[in-house]
Amino acid sequence: QVQLVESGGGLVQPGGSLRLSCVASGNIVSINAMGWYRRVSGKQRELVASITRYGTINYGDSARGRFTISRDISKAILYLQMNSLEPDDAAVYYCYADLWSGADRGNYWGQGTQVTVSS
Repeated sequence: QVQLVESGGGLVQPGGSLRLSCVASGNIVSINAMGWYRRVSGKQRELVASITRYGTINYGDSARGRFTISRDISKAILYLQMNSLEPDDAAVYYCYADLWSGADRGNYWGQGTQVTVSS
């Protein structure tokens, strides 16, 4: 079994910062890519940022210039540093991983962490 557990969400004022973390654990052979999506109630899920095993990074339009994705490969931890947060950034943020577990490749998701941006 593979688990992804996010943390770091919470309430922040506009202009503030948060750092999200995602810890991957379980029977993981290798990770092809990890990333963050977010979902606002009633809207489609949106890519925030992703990073491949080779370090190639992709940011969604809303994150570019304000958010930074990074990882600790040895600990299978993914981070998302979010700066200059705006009310429109409020959402549930989900971690995902495209990885090999045993002989099976699959996409795995965390349970999500709520980010609220409000004064």
